[in-house]
Amino acid sequence: MSEIEQLFDLSGKIALVTGGSRGLGREMVLAFARAGADVVIASRKLDACEATAKEVERETGRRAVPLAAHMGKWGEVESLAERAYAAVGRIDVLVNNAGMSLLYDRVANVSESMWDKVVDLNLKGPFRLTALVGTRMAEGAGGSIINVSSVAAIHPTPNVLPYAAAKAGLNALTVGFAAAFGPKVRVNCIMAGPFLTDISKAWDMKSFEKQAQQTIALRRAGRPNEIIGTALYFASDASSYTTGAVLPVHGGQT
Repeated sequence: MSEIEQLFDLSGKIALVTGGSRGLGREMVLAFARAGADVVIASRKLDACEATAKEVERETGRRAVPLAAHMGKWGEVESLAERAYAAVGRIDVLVNNAGMSLLYDRVANVSESMWDKVVDLNLKGPFRLTALVGTRMAEGAGGSIINVSSVAAIHPTPNVLPYAAAKAGLNALTVGFAAAFGPKVRVNCIMAGPFLTDISKAWDMKSFEKQAQQTIALRRAGRPNEIIGTALYFASDASSYTTGAVLPVHGGQT
């Protein structure tokens, strides 16, 4: 193995990815396993986690543990941490990827329930899981924590304000947790732009493509596998002197 390959090698590591059964989470799960890591795949639907786990084991031979958990519920987040450690013994890489936004027509029609669902999943859950896992990492051999934010955090649009606020909070948590858990734990954030995951099936693609020509330097959305390079960088020793960073991966969106 070359020196460059060693930098990105995850052999012997264990990674926990929330929202890991589909979309960008699934891409990261598969990438980590291909790089040598065992993986814990968490999402609300156990059957989806199990399907991805079977795919990982079939393709890579790495161990994959499926666990169901709702990341917007404090108690389920705590249970997820306990079950993950019970199953695999330790966590070297944590990815807080689970997230969602809800549709509304006018900001005045955002209900308290809608606000809570979005903020709980995108901010409260990652806070609690990072606090629990990061503390164990800091008391042990260290590790890497990766938050997945959104360009909406810095370019909020009227139709995603609760989501944008939560992701801006996640950017802030990235910097704060990096200070709290250093020097043994690195905490970084991927601030993602539009990616062609299953969510994009609901987009008006003609409208998006027209807008992309004006607002995205690369003039397109990202392909799901284009998240892999950044994820491997943050998860591995390649980013050994990087912490508290919020890295835009959005094709140059303005």
